[in-house]
Amino acid sequence: MRPQLSLKGRALKYLAAREHSRLELTRKLAPHAESADEVQRVLDELEQRGLLSAERFAESVVHRKAARYGVARVKAELSQHRLPDELTRSVTEQLKATEFDRAHTLWARRFGEPPTTPEDRARQTRFLAGRGFSGDVIRRVLRGDGFRDAEQAD
Repeated sequence: MRPQLSLKGRALKYLAAREHSRLELTRKLAPHAESADEVQRVLDELEQRGLLSAERFAESVVHRKAARYGVARVKAELSQHRLPDELTRSVTEQLKATEFDRAHTLWARRFGEPPTTPEDRARQTRFLAGRGFSGDVIRRVLRGDGFRDAEQAD
């Protein structure tokens, strides 16, 4: 039989696997703590030692999600974790610069050619919108702006 992990040990085990937000760790540790104050003390200590960081967590989410999702979807994910608004804003600003390229790459992998019927256009629009890309970016992708840019580069 293995000995019970302390709260701090559990938190370190979770953080070793991947970055977590303070909210996630609070939820995961709460069933193992005697009080909510105990969990908060452990999390405060981890933050002071630099082992728990909202900035690193936000970067981790962006790294995991950016290739497959648009700014709106990544922003929603970050807001679910109750990160500071300023942090969410700065991270999503970085993503906006590459949103068209990411949407075009994702669209090209899935569809490859501009829609020929209204049904195709609707299906492709839903695909990109469901992944959090903005209406403007979706219109540009479906209009074929990426094809013209690629042809000009040749």
